[in-house]
Amino acid sequence: MAPQTMFLTSGTWSTSAQVASAKSMTSFASKTKTMTTHLYHRTASILLAAALALSSSTSFAYAYSAPNESDLDNHQTYRNHDGETVHSPARSRSGQAPDGATAQCRDGTWSFSRHRSGTCSRHGGVAAWR
Repeated sequence: MAPQTMFLTSGTWSTSAQVASAKSMTSFASKTKTMTTHLYHRTASILLAAALALSSSTSFAYAYSAPNESDLDNHQTYRNHDGETVHSPARSRSGQAPDGATAQCRDGTWSFSRHRSGTCSRHGGVAAWR
């Protein structure tokens, strides 16, 4: 029988077969850790991409506050693209910005739009946002 080579590793004497086995197990553990890390990173990337896609697909909406009808010169409404009933642009009798107004149109009316898209489109465009 041939003599075995002994190695001193971490204060313990081991044979070459034991050292090779330990290296193999360490390599396997390292590969498993790397694969797990890549899986976590890939999953995190997918979740982040989904969150960004969902957040960018929803448009900003203003909080709704009902206007004081007695201060407005008209009482018409329209249905926006969310299916909500919104007060049409109107002039304020008091000259002040009415409750719930989100923008002043260039023709002097106040808009109650809940989205920026299309606000004051038939009133000369937006003069100022609130």
